[in-house]
Amino acid sequence: MDYVQNTSADEKAMLKEIGAKSIEELFNAIPEKVRLKRPLNLPPALAEMELFAHMQQLAAKNITPESHTSFLGGGGYTHFTPAIVDNLQGRGEYLTAYTPYQAEASQGTLQHIFEYQTMMCELMGMELSNASHYDASTALTEAVVMAIDSHETPRTRIGISSAVNPMYREVLRTYFKHQGIDLVELGTFEGATVPGSVKAVASTVAGVVVQSPNFFGIIEDMAAIADAAHSGGAVAIASCSPLASAVLQPPGTCGMDIAVGDAQCFGVPLQFGGPWVGIVTAKGRFIRQIPGRIVGETVDREGNRAFCLTLQTREQHIRREKATSNICTSTSLMALRSTIAIAAFGKEGVRQMATLCAQRAHTLADKLLAIPGVKRPHLKSPFFHEFVVQTSLPTPELNKRLLKRGFIGGLDMHKTYPDLKNGVLLCATERTSKDDIDRFASAVADALKE
Repeated sequence: MDYVQNTSADEKAMLKEIGAKSIEELFNAIPEKVRLKRPLNLPPALAEMELFAHMQQLAAKNITPESHTSFLGGGGYTHFTPAIVDNLQGRGEYLTAYTPYQAEASQGTLQHIFEYQTMMCELMGMELSNASHYDASTALTEAVVMAIDSHETPRTRIGISSAVNPMYREVLRTYFKHQGIDLVELGTFEGATVPGSVKAVASTVAGVVVQSPNFFGIIEDMAAIADAAHSGGAVAIASCSPLASAVLQPPGTCGMDIAVGDAQCFGVPLQFGGPWVGIVTAKGRFIRQIPGRIVGETVDREGNRAFCLTLQTREQHIRREKATSNICTSTSLMALRSTIAIAAFGKEGVRQMATLCAQRAHTLADKLLAIPGVKRPHLKSPFFHEFVVQTSLPTPELNKRLLKRGFIGGLDMHKTYPDLKNGVLLCATERTSKDDIDRFASAVADALKE
């Protein structure tokens, strides 16, 4: 965001406009005894050129995917963002836009939300999409609430695969800790959820949660899991990568009832963990349970195409304690970035992006498995663009040695999965070149010998 300096003349003009004699007068409501009556203990001001150099020095201390080649995934990914995304998203009409409570006056905002919803429905194979959410973890939480609310006879248990991202599961545990909702962990084999474990609990849980590709990067058999969940009347919930859905069967096509995820892969940088774009999509029968806003298409009094807030009565600003959801924020600016990115790529571009991710990841796996001391624990299970390997070194030490060689290594799996000793989750995207893979494999081999 550009910096605009206020001159003394500007300050005087603004004070005159609001009827104040000085800036100090604006703080009259603050009691004298709590005011700081001395200058802040800050170093002297720098000239613009000096300040810019100082900030560059501070920024250079950060380790980022721009300074080091990254193979880290686990929920946030390094993807290519077309230049048009920053160009359009930075326009004043979008950058300063806020929640469209006076909806019909915000036709541009409503249109890009409508386009976003349409894209998410197509990618996930679903009939409904809301206007977006915080991130994948909160989107998954809302999906579980939807599943619980959809049952006429209350069920207070949720089946969740142990292959779901541990951070997502932690959010669920925190959210439902004092609501009497129990999470029942479902077993895995070769890194994939066992449909039999789903069927065993289906008649006693409100919903079943799986992730595909899951936290190990493995592609789940969502059709079998959906059938197993439905056999006992449970709602089938999938946490999915919208990018993977460009080359795999979408969750809706596989019979899942609700599909959530994160659109961070489309035009949204990592940004130290957020803000991102939580996706919430569902089959049509969940129209009254899905949280947040839904924008619809209509015509105005002159017959022109127009957009409106079709549903928002589930929100807390209208229904207060009776609201379906207490998370109203939709991170619409980030959803706009994803919408622009998908439009820029087009259907074939998104499919090509997903294909490159899968190809580069499999090339990386082949290169690493040729190194003595490296093995893949889930060798029989298919994966998309992430996979787990085990090495002869503890992952923190391996990553330390890789960092010295200019690489951001993978995620330490041993912390959350003790049986995966020296396990590391690695990721490749379309930005991972063949040269990156060769250099990384060589660095891993050298690190293991060091």
